[in-house]
Amino acid sequence: MKTLAVIEKEHVTNLSFCKEEVLKTKEEIKLRSADLHRAQTLGNLLQTKVRINFETRDGKIHQVHTTVWAVGTEFILLKGNKAIPIHCIHSVV
Repeated sequence: MKTLAVIEKEHVTNLSFCKEEVLKTKEEIKLRSADLHRAQTLGNLLQTKVRINFETRDGKIHQVHTTVWAVGTEFILLKGNKAIPIHCIHSVV
């Protein structure tokens, strides 16, 4: 099991993201998409923060506690104009 490193959203731009999809099944990918859109709604309407667990190129798992402003087809946009590729995201809680 990989360890989880909690980081501030400001440090997201310093990371090198993985190239491959981190989830294994279409069901997991569909659930992640629903969770991201829920997080976007919470962020835009209530300014509610969520925890996003994602993987970097070196195989480490990071967690950021932040507001999701937008969900695109390939990236999510966090408060402060920080972006994370969707295929690197393991979960949203």
